[in-house]
Amino acid sequence: MKHTQKELLALRDEVSEMWKLVLSQLEKSKQAFMNRDVELAHEVASREKRVDAFELKIDSDCENYIALFAPVAIDLRLVLSMIKICSTLERIGDFAEGIARHVINDECLQVDRALIDELQIETMFETVISMLTDSYAALESENTKLTGKIIAKDEVVDELYHRAVRLIADYIRAHPEMTECGLNTMLMIRKLERIGDHCSNIVEEIVFYIDAKVLKHGTKQSR
Repeated sequence: MKHTQKELLALRDEVSEMWKLVLSQLEKSKQAFMNRDVELAHEVASREKRVDAFELKIDSDCENYIALFAPVAIDLRLVLSMIKICSTLERIGDFAEGIARHVINDECLQVDRALIDELQIETMFETVISMLTDSYAALESENTKLTGKIIAKDEVVDELYHRAVRLIADYIRAHPEMTECGLNTMLMIRKLERIGDHCSNIVEEIVFYIDAKVLKHGTKQSR
């Protein structure tokens, strides 16, 4: 195996480890919110620095690879995609930590369980987690057949988000004393919607790397 290929494999391994960490963060933020588990939320918050460290390390390694080996064609697309994917994973990690902070700061724990169910927050969590899992599988298998399915899930998340805006507005009107709590819940749901957008952005980078096609601005007008 050529030295350049070994370096690329090492880069992919680093990205894989970061991906697994961010996925774990997202899954644990879901558990913390749904179970109102403050201790688990603290664990998510404390691990955020590890996500940041991964991004910095991978960025540096990608830059060094480009400087040392001047890659072209698919190798260059891979490295450029890794840089963007890692940046996006870091943002998803930030949102996972933000959700955990809502639990830690007791900003969502007063919300009526019936409203939580009506908002379908658990479904939103499960959908974005599956998007992140499926996009990881697409990269590992270098198979872009999953991309349409993943992007379609983002539309589901968007629909649930817009529905949640209306439901929370109605809830606040009926329970004005819960206005602050309702708004905080809306902010948390917004984080889930943004995670869905970022998963779609990751898919775009995978398609760019594997198929040399640019999907940006074609799947959604704004992210």
